[in-house]
Amino acid sequence: MDVLENVPKDKFRAAANKLLNECFIIKKDKNTASEYNFILNYRDYFISLFEVLGYELVILEDQGVIGINNPAGTGRIHLKKIESMILLIIRLLYIEERKKVSQTGEVVVIVDQIIDKYNMLKMQNKLDKTTMRNVMGLFRRYHLIFNLDSDMSNPDTRVIIYPSILLAVANANLEEMYQAAKDKLDKYTRGGEDRAEAYDDEETD
Repeated sequence: MDVLENVPKDKFRAAANKLLNECFIIKKDKNTASEYNFILNYRDYFISLFEVLGYELVILEDQGVIGINNPAGTGRIHLKKIESMILLIIRLLYIEERKKVSQTGEVVVIVDQIIDKYNMLKMQNKLDKTTMRNVMGLFRRYHLIFNLDSDMSNPDTRVIIYPSILLAVANANLEEMYQAAKDKLDKYTRGGEDRAEAYDDEETD
């Protein structure tokens, strides 16, 4: 008996591949909204599929996010240190700005806010426009952000931060980096640190 006999197979295949290739499905993203609703409608089938593949299907309906998690820790994207730090900065900004909007409101920042926090960390690698454009493009591909203006290296460009950013930082190494970055930025905010040790450029999981 075909277990998917009552499921539109082409849509099922497309949604599953999108989730595998792009990590997150966002309700409010016009590029993934239809897949979001489709996965909700057939969630039991998707749960079974990803369980066989070794993944856990994560559905946060209150946040409008669907993602997958591999409990074994495999299949993760390897980020350069500069990419990891920008990811963590965006997460910090999301947490800060989320308090200022309603439960259903979108978190919108400008690129200059990301650049400002990055510069506070005294990173060895300077954040030039090409790097910024490439990193932001990577995060858009995985539905962590969405740029409202075309040039993602322009300091005035507006960026929506999706709640998927909270799921993107999930392993111990990045959590340690997150806390270290948060502590350092808090010290700058309080005016308690004039100098900071520069971070090395390494890859993180």
